[in-house]
Amino acid sequence: MSYAVKECFLTLQGEGCQAGSRAVFLRFAGCNLWSGREQDRATAQCRFCDTDFVGTDGAGGGRFVDAAALAAQVERLWGAGTERRLVVVTGGEPMLQLDAALVDALHGRGFRVAAESNGTLPAVPGLDWLCVSPKAGTEVVQRSGDELKLVWPQDGIDPAELEAWDFTHFLVQPMDGAGRAAAVQAGIALAMARPKWRLSLQAHKVVGLA
Repeated sequence: MSYAVKECFLTLQGEGCQAGSRAVFLRFAGCNLWSGREQDRATAQCRFCDTDFVGTDGAGGGRFVDAAALAAQVERLWGAGTERRLVVVTGGEPMLQLDAALVDALHGRGFRVAAESNGTLPAVPGLDWLCVSPKAGTEVVQRSGDELKLVWPQDGIDPAELEAWDFTHFLVQPMDGAGRAAAVQAGIALAMARPKWRLSLQAHKVVGLA
């Protein structure tokens, strides 16, 4: 299988339970909830996405002929050293492209493989860490994993119902954008009212990392 990658770069994980960890970010092109074109945003299933996942023109991106080629790119970006190698596979929606062959190839180079998904597609087996971020109005089929990250506030999602899902960590992350200040207060209020939830902030934006 070949892979279409928007961008691939070395950074620090900026949010969630692994925030602050050195990681290669592997961002696949494409999503099943939005085309990525602004003219389609109003009719998309997910209307608040702040990520450019269209095309293969980003830094480190491109089309990779097979899993071995893409895993080699991830290893090259990590550089020397094999300690605590981590790759975060994201998108768009990574489960449109992430497969067992790539997971195996990355494991073969000593990487722990984390993925960030909207949960509308089943997760590929063999992941070392799975974060699911549900979007209102979608059918989430992947209701288990390591980290449930709820972008908040979202009309049409009841956090109490999500608490029955099989995740180790439940995080509420304020929605970025023009209403960010109010969203932060809403996130704090949720975490205070329902102790199962922890507040997660996008530290990479605070410190200016990609």
